[in-house]
Amino acid sequence: MSFLHNSSLGLVDSPGKKSSSSPRVLSILSSVLERSIQKNESSSKASKKKEVVTIFHCLQAPSLSIRQYIERIFKYSRCSPSCFVVAYIYLDRFLQQINGCLTRLNVHRLLITSFLVAAKFVDDE
Repeated sequence: MSFLHNSSLGLVDSPGKKSSSSPRVLSILSSVLERSIQKNESSSKASKKKEVVTIFHCLQAPSLSIRQYIERIFKYSRCSPSCFVVAYIYLDRFLQQINGCLTRLNVHRLLITSFLVAAKFVDDE
């Protein structure tokens, strides 16, 4: 019986390959979040619909990019790459439930919150 490993799914680099310091899933996640934000911000400008402000919104966007933020969380949390996938699922489900959208003003806070819940579920012993 064969089990799926992170490297067979393409989420991390294979052991024989030269790898960067962070797993591939982190760059994929940051790209998905960036595209989602761009799409949401362009559609809100086109519809001129006012955004609903939540407790997750900042007054101004943080200077740290999403990619840098995700890599920093990975570096200091020492959690598995699968934890980031679960965090994205939680983030997506939460936004669907409140009928909200991801913006530069809320992505960092929503990401760290969903990551914390995912880490407790996936990586805690």
